Amino acid sequence: MNKIKHTSNYKFAGYDTVELAKKYGTPLYVLSEEIIRNKCREIKSGFLESYENTKAVYASKAFLTMTMCKIIESEGLGLDVVSGGELYIAIKAGFPMEKVLFHGNNKSYDEIEMAISHDVGRIVVDHWDELYMIEEIAAKMNKKVKVLIRIAPGIEGNTHKYISTGQKDSKFGIPLEKKSIDEAVTKAINSKHIELMGFHFHIGSNLSDNDSYIKSIEIVTRLYKRLKDDFGFIAKELNTGGGYGIYYTNGDCAKPLRYFTDSIMKAVWDNCKLLNLDIPTVIIEPGRWIVGEAGITLYTVGAVKEIPDVRTYVSIDGGLPDNPRPALYNAKYEAIVANKYDKKPDRIVTVAGKCCESGDILIWDLKAPEIERGDILAVLSTGAYNYSMANNYNATPRPAVLLLSKDRERIMVERESYEDLLRRERIIF
Repeated sequence: MNKIKHTSNYKFAGYDTVELAKKYGTPLYVLSEEIIRNKCREIKSGFLESYENTKAVYASKAFLTMTMCKIIESEGLGLDVVSGGELYIAIKAGFPMEKVLFHGNNKSYDEIEMAISHDVGRIVVDHWDELYMIEEIAAKMNKKVKVLIRIAPGIEGNTHKYISTGQKDSKFGIPLEKKSIDEAVTKAINSKHIELMGFHFHIGSNLSDNDSYIKSIEIVTRLYKRLKDDFGFIAKELNTGGGYGIYYTNGDCAKPLRYFTDSIMKAVWDNCKLLNLDIPTVIIEPGRWIVGEAGITLYTVGAVKEIPDVRTYVSIDGGLPDNPRPALYNAKYEAIVANKYDKKPDRIVTVAGKCCESGDILIWDLKAPEIERGDILAVLSTGAYNYSMANNYNATPRPAVLLLSKDRERIMVERESYEDLLRRERIIF
């Protein structure tokens, strides 16, 4: 066990990160079970137990392993999956299928068949075609499938364009136009094998304000009113998505959960009262908010290249394959030289990955002490969208994932080997 020791090294979740790097190697994803569970419990106390008719599902695309499924299950939350692969992980982990929501903007026939055969709780319909596939498969299995329809409310979240999803010009959801919505609703409510429960929207990821949620709820409740008047349809559920922002770097304004959920519930109540609607069950889908700050990544420093009067590049043994977010949308991170935690950060360096790409820069202009080969770098807030987006570019094996608990440390995903990279290959000549 590497619990607190009397060293000047950087500690995470009570563990000496330098000792962890020595024991398990680098790059290494490290997650705190305690932080994850505390976040889940904040959702329970601040949302589920504070408001009636509410549900919370973990957006598993942020980080998903079978162990994570068991943590989420034990904390009483549901699970949001967006692919057949994520659904399969949940199935193999024994996650209760009635608490699973299946998203995705282009679900295949086989994926929908898997979802229905395992009785997932909700399928979030992203396009008209899905309704026809669901109808066909459910009829074949003699089942009735509960669905939500995802809409694009026409609201843009204040975030990077690559993680903004609620605008009118979006690949996600059915456009909020009368003809489009009415076609989908008519198909759903007339089906013998589909039960339309309500609607879903998602504005974007890593949002720091609640205005877009409030505006979207105003739009969706007006839709609920029109559908009630025109079709006699009463929506029982409203899924408001996730996207709550976290702290990455100085200047980020991360808000507490209730900043978002209190305003969401007030907007639902106020608008439903104004429009004489029953209050639907409100669902939230936090992912990054639960796991993002619960993780760090450890690297070992290799080459240090100083270009006089220009820049100092500090190269690490990872980068783009284990964290593509900086290359994809200029994501920012803070980092600590773990074995020199007590040293003054009196210089500026740029942290470069090891891939053969000029864009493989993890952190520009990091304040740090003098860095040399063999130092251990801890990059913070990497619990979300790092392991789940990892890849094998340049034939780079993916890192191990270590879970830290109060009393023990455990590898929940083994480090890939070079043999793993070749496991699916065949020499055909």
